[in-house]
Amino acid sequence: MYKNKRITVLSHMLVWLTLICLPYLLSYGQEQDFSRVIAHFWIPLFFSAIIFYLNYFVLIDRFLFPKKMLYFIIINAVAILCFLYLKEYIEDNFFKDIIKKSVLGAERVRPPFIIAVYIQILSYLAPLFFSIALKSTKRWIKTEAERKEAANFKLKSELQHLRYQLQPHFFFNSLNNIYALVDISPDKAKKSIHSLSKLMRYMLYETSEESISLSKEIDFMKKYIDLMKLRVSDKTVVNYSFPSEETGIKIAPLLFISLIENAFKHGVSASKPSTIDIKMTCNTKTVLFVIKNDNFPKKTEDKSGSGIGLPNIEKRLELLYPNNNRFKTAVNNNRFVAELEIETN
Repeated sequence: MYKNKRITVLSHMLVWLTLICLPYLLSYGQEQDFSRVIAHFWIPLFFSAIIFYLNYFVLIDRFLFPKKMLYFIIINAVAILCFLYLKEYIEDNFFKDIIKKSVLGAERVRPPFIIAVYIQILSYLAPLFFSIALKSTKRWIKTEAERKEAANFKLKSELQHLRYQLQPHFFFNSLNNIYALVDISPDKAKKSIHSLSKLMRYMLYETSEESISLSKEIDFMKKYIDLMKLRVSDKTVVNYSFPSEETGIKIAPLLFISLIENAFKHGVSASKPSTIDIKMTCNTKTVLFVIKNDNFPKKTEDKSGSGIGLPNIEKRLELLYPNNNRFKTAVNNNRFVAELEIETN
């Protein structure tokens, strides 16, 4: 706001510096007597100020922008003609003797009447065009700011929707896993509920910010992995490696959890050996997350989950890290591989 006001003030100063200099540039080398300056320059400049601010504050908003061009042209034409008449009237009645002396002293360089009128009209058109230019620029800046604000609001709303979409999906899958433990191992089920409550606290209260420290997200993922390990059999091996030191990197929350969910959902079998490998590496600005798991496709009759995890990741990456992410998935030798690389600011 302060910056916009400063630009407006500077623009007005530039306009009036130009308008003050313009009469001198069009004076044809005539003698710059003080009274003559008042008659020929400062009086027209006063009329120019009226034209400028009349258009700037009233006419442009009321007629030009609503595209009532005919009214806009007629009003300005009448105003300019009135000011031309008033200028001549003031010169004839208040500065007549000075004008005569000036004409006698500079008769050889006095321009023809038509050219003189043409020059005066141009001198009044200049503030008109300046007012249009400044008002149009101000309007464009305001429109652009509103457009950016609307786009930012839309982005935040869409991200919030995606986050709210992810949370029920996460809780739904977690509760399904705990439900499967109730009959098999009540103690593990109780422990899982306690762990889930901690994860819920994190998701509800810690992830409301646009970005959080990577160390907090890593701690959340470790707790979730430990929760999921309670429900898998001894035939499943889970290996994970995360940076152990504080990186100072901040990242959008809950970007990686869907990939881990996906691994436990589609990479674990109750009857066959399976392995899940999770690895995260990072440098000053880049985070690379790689997860590999055996591929056990979801059966048609399995209605658990909703399949929104991976599309949710892709959409959030598109909104949060446009042109600063690399996300790819593939199946190699019956092993599902997902790689997500993010370049943070």
